Amino acid sequence: MSLEKIDLETLPQHIAIIMDGNGRWAQQQGKIRVRGHEAGAEAVRKVVEAAAKLGIKHLTLYAFSTENWLRPKNEVATLMGLLVKSLRRELERMTSNNIKLGAIGSLDKLPKNVQQELHEVIQKTANNSGTHLTLALSYGAREEIKQAVVEISKKVKNNIIPVESIDETIINEHLYTQHLPDVDLLIRTSGEVRISNFLLWQIAYAELYFTDELWPEFDEYSLHQAILSYQKRERRFGKTSEQLT
Repeated sequence: MSLEKIDLETLPQHIAIIMDGNGRWAQQQGKIRVRGHEAGAEAVRKVVEAAAKLGIKHLTLYAFSTENWLRPKNEVATLMGLLVKSLRRELERMTSNNIKLGAIGSLDKLPKNVQQELHEVIQKTANNSGTHLTLALSYGAREEIKQAVVEISKKVKNNIIPVESIDETIINEHLYTQHLPDVDLLIRTSGEVRISNFLLWQIAYAELYFTDELWPEFDEYSLHQAILSYQKRERRFGKTSEQLT
């Protein structure tokens, strides 16, 4: 029923999701944390396919933050192994759904086998023209912005970029997301109401949607509800309602 209410002409071009609550879901089910991460991977599959079915152009998932490296080593190792397993398992499904995979973050910090698997799937889906799925891995927005400042500063110092020419376009060109549009809709699950160092520059005018659902509980219907909420909002970008009409 929710799908029938969605206006396919005004879909958000870029949806970003903070996938939170795997551990709490496992705890509520009386299971170990790894079972929560496995259930979370299944939720990823459902949501990616739902986004592709709708025709969402860009979907970015916060899969592993720079802060996540501080978790217990065995949990990090489990997450990395699950990532490799998921990439291998989902390649055929991504191909059949015309999904193009990308990744952002400090990817060189990932284990070599993860980097290799990630690179392989990115290469094999490079010509797909449907939903562009981006995984934020070893990602932190402050680190991203810091790296952009460093790169721009070097170019100014070497007279490649005049300091007076630095604008939003120049900054965008030096971010991990240089090939992506700004985020229209940011979703966070699990009832937490914070951004957690995710796409701080890119969500400047995003609509924020928070749900109490834990990530393994989030599905196609949940995505539809978030989009319906987005479509009910008036996006003014600093203008008045009268100017928009």
